[in-house]
Amino acid sequence: MYRPLADEIRPNTLDEIVGQTHILGKNGILRRIILSGSIPNMVFYGPSGTGKTTVANIIATSTNRRLYKLNATTAGISDIRGIIDELDTFMTPNGALLYLDETQYFNKKQQQSLLEFIENGKITLIASTTENPYFYVFNAILSRSTVFEFKSLASVDIIPAVQRGITIMENRLGLTAELEEGVLEHIASACGGDVRKAINAVELLFTVSERSGGRIKLGLEDAKAASQKSAMRYDRDGDGHYDLLSAFQKSIRGSDPDAALHYLARLLEAGDLISVCRRLLVIAAEDIGLAYPLSIPIVKACVDSALQLGLPEASLPLGDAAILLATSPKSNSGATAISTALADVRAGKSGDIPRHLKNVHADGADVKSVEKYKYPHDYPNHYVPQQYLPDELKNIRYYEYGDNKTEQAARAYWEAIKGSM
Repeated sequence: MYRPLADEIRPNTLDEIVGQTHILGKNGILRRIILSGSIPNMVFYGPSGTGKTTVANIIATSTNRRLYKLNATTAGISDIRGIIDELDTFMTPNGALLYLDETQYFNKKQQQSLLEFIENGKITLIASTTENPYFYVFNAILSRSTVFEFKSLASVDIIPAVQRGITIMENRLGLTAELEEGVLEHIASACGGDVRKAINAVELLFTVSERSGGRIKLGLEDAKAASQKSAMRYDRDGDGHYDLLSAFQKSIRGSDPDAALHYLARLLEAGDLISVCRRLLVIAAEDIGLAYPLSIPIVKACVDSALQLGLPEASLPLGDAAILLATSPKSNSGATAISTALADVRAGKSGDIPRHLKNVHADGADVKSVEKYKYPHDYPNHYVPQQYLPDELKNIRYYEYGDNKTEQAARAYWEAIKGSM
């Protein structure tokens, strides 16, 4: 019977697990918990292929508990009830360990159905999720669990697993592998920190590579083909999507064009053209703003060109836009000003519009002349002092000039005009 290499290579002990030394190392807290035999309810949080399921298997084996596995994308309350029916029977003499994968797909009612049994200890829950548990796992579960984060693995951590996979495939097929230089390193780095992807690439590489006289040649070009795009971790509805966009904007805000191009490339390689265009337009107004106002129409032109071109050519104007914004002077004075004004309006701070600003074409004879609107273009420098804000807010200031050349020039201009009056 066929057995996937990724399943065959799965570690059976904590010492065989690659990476995760922050929780599974010699003094790691999760390792100490497992060795103690007293297993609390836990939430495993992190990308796929980083060892969450493997650790759950090891916990079940080391504590002599029956392991039940459910995937929240397909399981329901009836599956949980089926497990509960087996409790206190000869099938679960030491209690049950429930590994609930993709927990974020269980709704509140489904998650709450577990509470009674994880509280009385009949079920020890290990909830696994690729999304931030503080957003996707309900508080009732979180408050009864300990959260452990599993991190993406570095390529140096994955190389031993790749080597082990190659050895297993050699023994399985009765062949001796000849590796072209760079094959190991490429597979380990191209998997994006996911051991499972790396092992699947090894298995595929053995399938497509040329065999001759008991030997198999594993070439670099075949390795690249077997692992193409496997480094991409992207879910347009998940945390990864927003983390990537956040890193993109913060790199531009931090004036690092190289980092901006890196995150832009990751977004475009995932085909997410719309999110990139929208975020660039936001950045131009929010982070560059009045320090270089022309960046807004320039970026708009780049975005329009990108949407007309489509991928892959869209990368050209979008790359220009990202570099322009990253290397432009920065100012958030406009963004801060409108945010503060919106906060006041939402808090109910408004007041009546001054009469001379209202859409009144002819004031009655009883209206004082001082209340009449003064048309600024009729005065020197196109400016005349008059009140524009409602009485309740007449002394408030939302906008503060930024410390860049453009805004400081505007400040000097208006101080010269207004100061002379």
